[in-house]
Amino acid sequence: MTKVGILLGSLRKESFSKKLAANVAPLFPEDYEAEIVEIGNLPLYNQDFDDENNAPSEYTTFRNKMKEIDAVLFITPEYNRSIPAVLKNALDVGSRPYGASVWNGKPAAIISQSPGNLSGFGANHHLRQPLVFLNMPTLQQPEAYIGNVSNLLDENGKIKEEGTVKFLQSFVAAFVDMIKKYQA
Repeated sequence: MTKVGILLGSLRKESFSKKLAANVAPLFPEDYEAEIVEIGNLPLYNQDFDDENNAPSEYTTFRNKMKEIDAVLFITPEYNRSIPAVLKNALDVGSRPYGASVWNGKPAAIISQSPGNLSGFGANHHLRQPLVFLNMPTLQQPEAYIGNVSNLLDENGKIKEEGTVKFLQSFVAAFVDMIKKYQA
């Protein structure tokens, strides 16, 4: 079973990122398990915790969980033309202590979204920068920018446009092909 961790850039209970994740997770093949990994409980990264062998239990739980994950799907809004702090903090926590990064070599893909037309373009591209440093090969095509997300969802949070579902299925298929290449 290939495990895909989904990291959300929004902490809101009814976030569009969470709703998209609920629509995308079932698009993975049967031999894939896609699950949201909690990052909202992580204290802000402070290297002193690791240097003093006093890492918060949330760090240890998160790092151990991510060690079990084979690939990572990021679904995020854009905050101030960049990635939300909660997402950057998770990347920092997982990258330490130095030399023990949980991200190294894990395939990644990004879906950015917004209620407006820009579709999280800035967040999508800013997120790619730390992923390069963290040695996470990232799906290049198709790119997934979901604009006007509130208009795509029905009252139950399901995507109501078949074209969007087909696009997301092609995105997941491309990501699965990439994951297989890195597992070989």
